[in-house]
Amino acid sequence: MQPDLQDVQFFVGLKQSTEAIKNGTAKKAYIANDADDHIRLPFVALCNEKGVPLEFCETKEKLGKDFGISVCAACAVILK
Repeated sequence: MQPDLQDVQFFVGLKQSTEAIKNGTAKKAYIANDADDHIRLPFVALCNEKGVPLEFCETKEKLGKDFGISVCAACAVILK
């Protein structure tokens, strides 16, 4: 996956990512395959509802690392 994060703004985490999708400011979303169902399923449904492209990542650990943070992350978005 490894998104190109040069000169882009992004949010990592469920609350900020969900708000960005709802507000129409998310360009692309990412979700970890090993995220809990109560997080992953509504997040995927919201992306589909709002027409935000979604990419799946193998693990929360890899998603966090790909976005340059030292902790696991269930989801993230790149902003428009």
